[in-house]
Amino acid sequence: MNVLLILCGLLVFLIIWLVLDFRLGRRKHLLIANKVESGILHSEFEVFTHGKDFFRSYFSELQKAQNHIHILYYIVKNDSLGQEFFTILKEKAAEGVEVRLLIDRLGSLTIKKKVVKELTSAGILVAFSNRVRLPFLFYSAQVRNHRKISIIDGKTGYMGGFNIGQEYIDQDPKLSPWRDYQLKITGEGVNYLQSEFLMDWNEYSNEKVRNQPGIYPKLPKGSVRHQFNPTEAGLLEGIFMDLIKQADQSILIGTPYFIPSDPIFKELLKAVRRGVKLTLIVPFTADHVLVQEASYRFLRRLIKAGGQVYQYQNGFYHAKTLLIDDKICDIGTANFDRRSLFLNKEINCYIYDPAFIEGMRKVIQKDILDSKPLSLELLNKPNPWRSVKEMAAGAVCYFL
Repeated sequence: MNVLLILCGLLVFLIIWLVLDFRLGRRKHLLIANKVESGILHSEFEVFTHGKDFFRSYFSELQKAQNHIHILYYIVKNDSLGQEFFTILKEKAAEGVEVRLLIDRLGSLTIKKKVVKELTSAGILVAFSNRVRLPFLFYSAQVRNHRKISIIDGKTGYMGGFNIGQEYIDQDPKLSPWRDYQLKITGEGVNYLQSEFLMDWNEYSNEKVRNQPGIYPKLPKGSVRHQFNPTEAGLLEGIFMDLIKQADQSILIGTPYFIPSDPIFKELLKAVRRGVKLTLIVPFTADHVLVQEASYRFLRRLIKAGGQVYQYQNGFYHAKTLLIDDKICDIGTANFDRRSLFLNKEINCYIYDPAFIEGMRKVIQKDILDSKPLSLELLNKPNPWRSVKEMAAGAVCYFL
């Protein structure tokens, strides 16, 4: 009996500690989070939808670097692709190129001390973002740096959904082929990516980098009008709501995880009711436990209201995009889920160029052709095990 009372007391203490840790940690995060969107910029863009094409371009640009390479990733794995990536960085450092690599501490857990030592011995500057730390251990474990940014010589930038790992080049049988959207950027927008990288680098590394020679070269003005918006601590929710409110004809969402906040979901339903055509693409195959089950309660209501939901069948769908009419195209690192909305550090690019948007619409239509409609009948078909998982997912959906 005494043992049972002790265990119950420990459980109550643990729950209280987790709640206080999370609430106080979030309060502190909200106090320090700043909105730092760029102004309107003009750049040139190339879109990659397949990992092999992206990494062919990416590694080629890395190998041509002459001044500096600045890289921020959520996941870098120590597999064959990661080893190829590290080899290129070591070679460039040996040539005298300044190489900085910032990776998320939990997202890149496979990068052990031995690997870091090899990289630093080769002349690469390595730092880890978002370490788990006191006083808010639980909250800091949830807040991840999910951004993926690369800047080469201050002239070429990359951002989007791809991380560094074999699954991104179709070497995971369950998740192949991998479908994602990645941007290659040239023009004046690269300077903003550079400044955003350095803000994160200066926060998490042991050095403070300012305006060193060559970091911010004078760049030409491109033809595509756009802006960048890095977000954290809930800033993304208001941005998504404002975008949805602007829709007059259509909203097209592509996301691997659809777990919107209640205010965002209400705006989506309002849009459908005022006659906006809403189309959603999600994966048929899940890559994480409970993420699909967490989405089902939203998908049922969305379909019932008149929205169209498609499940991507040709591999795994990891792309993150939002198209509003022919006015705005969002491509970035943020998923349409609560972790991206409220916990992760993300960065998205909002593009206002009609020709670019039309091109992306064709890309997405191809993805719809590789998908199957999800019906209300299928979602409502009795399935006790799925119902149990939906209940579990509902309890933890904030962290999915």
